[in-house]
Amino acid sequence: MSLHPVIVGGGPAGMAAAIELARHGVRSTLLEEASRLGGVVYRGPLRDGVQLDYLGPRYSEVLSRLHGEFQEQSGLIDVCLNHRVVGAEGTRALMVLDGDERLHEIPYPQLLLAAGCHERSVPFPGWTLPGVILLGGLQLQIKSGVVKPRGPVVITGTGPLLPLVACQLHASGVTVAGVYEACAFGKIARESLSLLNKPQLFLDGLSMLAFLKLHGIPMYYGWGVVEAQGTGELQSVTVAPYSSTWVPDLSRAEQIPAQTLAVGYGFIPRTQLSQQMGLSHGFSDDGYLRANANIWQQSSESHVHLAGDMGGIRGGEAAMLAGKIAALSILQQRDVLDTEPALVRRDRYLSKLKSIVRFRAAVDRYTERGAGQTALPAADTVICRCEHATRADIDRALEQGVQDMASLKMRTRVSMGDCQGRMCVGYCSDRLREATGRQDVGWLRPRFPIDPIPFSAFHNAATEGAHHE
Repeated sequence: MSLHPVIVGGGPAGMAAAIELARHGVRSTLLEEASRLGGVVYRGPLRDGVQLDYLGPRYSEVLSRLHGEFQEQSGLIDVCLNHRVVGAEGTRALMVLDGDERLHEIPYPQLLLAAGCHERSVPFPGWTLPGVILLGGLQLQIKSGVVKPRGPVVITGTGPLLPLVACQLHASGVTVAGVYEACAFGKIARESLSLLNKPQLFLDGLSMLAFLKLHGIPMYYGWGVVEAQGTGELQSVTVAPYSSTWVPDLSRAEQIPAQTLAVGYGFIPRTQLSQQMGLSHGFSDDGYLRANANIWQQSSESHVHLAGDMGGIRGGEAAMLAGKIAALSILQQRDVLDTEPALVRRDRYLSKLKSIVRFRAAVDRYTERGAGQTALPAADTVICRCEHATRADIDRALEQGVQDMASLKMRTRVSMGDCQGRMCVGYCSDRLREATGRQDVGWLRPRFPIDPIPFSAFHNAATEGAHHE
């Protein structure tokens, strides 16, 4: 077994944890599937020399500080880029595919899962057209410094990421036709006091709205997507006013020419690995599955820790604090840090985390999705893109009395494709909760591998096995 703790995920949580461990003289191994560290939040451009000034000074400052601190401690951090964790051997070893398509088994005494999140997919007629993209994916395009979306761009969904990306798009030279926030303005205003738990973020939000107004980019509250149209690629988007339960008023629908539609309804923790490991999970108020963690960021297996979006979506600053707390727990388990100083440090981090949690709770309340959203797809709208299961297939299974995810999977083949439900399980679980009135409709334990493995990996494994013999 490796003597070093292993960290899965090179985003803000994983980087902060590795820094904390290194400051106490503990070497760690950090596995990151991308070619650069930083995760979806603080990953720099893919090309050297590219300036991302249009992302704002606060972003550049935090990005620089985090990477600078990491570089200072890099002598005690073994970074493995382009390494994908494709499965787990119980709770003591990982199966990893490296950049040369070779499989490795990596044992560990302590593990930190900081694998991040993926976007919530919301199906509607036309959502599979080329030119329709999830909002986080579009922001990654901007941050890459390599490609920009074609304008005009329509942005729909809910949450503070909508105006942020609109500002970034305009500042990078892309035409934004409009931003359509599904929640009514009054619902957001009612949360203003709670949002002041993070006054700088609140002021940033106001400045973004002022920027949009100054540059003539319309922001509509209580409006959302109905349909995307186009032959072979996106050509226009239909939007309409939403009721308080997000039922569109089609009598007032408008069609807007667009070459890109960015849709953002928030993020869901990437729990495929934690599920496969058999860790304890629960459901958030918004219905997504998340792994359970205690105040030390320990999972149901005390040597396996969770940080960042794995335990709930709270943003980059909260992810770094959770990563540091997890590192403190690991330091105690390794008898490097005594309980008393660990408690002092943990409580300092927790005090900073509390205001973020209160701010995030306010965001979650105003972005709460309406039940009418599940009615957006037409009968022939594809829900599971891997297995081409449509809404009609889902409806038929529910009419036949399906009560949980496992039964729905057997009836319709949803989640049986390569993505193992990342795209479709959210919608399917929403529909099951609607039909049954239950919060817990079950979840599907991912099979090995959680990501596809190329045939060349097995050839390499067989060749290495023969040499070993």
